Amino acid sequence: MKTFSAKKEDIERKWYVIDAAGKVLGRVAVEAANILRGKNKTIFTPHTDCGDHLIVINAEKVVLTGNKETNKIYTRFSGYVGGQKVETPKKIRARRPQLLLEHAIIGMIPHTRLGRAQASRMKVYVGDKHPHDAQQPIAINID
Repeated sequence: MKTFSAKKEDIERKWYVIDAAGKVLGRVAVEAANILRGKNKTIFTPHTDCGDHLIVINAEKVVLTGNKETNKIYTRFSGYVGGQKVETPKKIRARRPQLLLEHAIIGMIPHTRLGRAQASRMKVYVGDKHPHDAQQPIAINID
C-alpha cells in the first residue's frame, strides 16, 4: 500500500461561506482554518496547498466568551523604541472589526509560504453582503 500525496492537478477548489453572527471567535477560526488548509478533504496532504476559498460574513458580530472583550490583550511591536502597541478586542472591534477574525484564523494556519498562500484565499466582511455570489459559495453551519 502506498501513501497518497495530492498534486496540483488533483485539487478542486470550492467556495464556502461562514456566518459569524453570534458565534464564538475560536470556533469560527478553527472551522475556517480547516477549510483553508483543506483538512476537510479526503486528499489532504500537509505539504500541499489543497484548501478551498472562504468567505466570512458578519465579522463584527463574533462573540468572545468570559471577560476576553476587555481583559485579552493584542500586542505588536514596530521595532523602534517606544513602538509597542497594546489593544483590547473592544478597541480593535471599534477600529476594524474584521481584524479579530483575520488574526485568529491566520494564527491557526502555518506561518510559512504555504500558510500565506492559504490565507490569501480568505475574505472577511463586515455585514452580511459579499461580492462573491457568482462563485455560488456553500454555507457552512457552525454550532
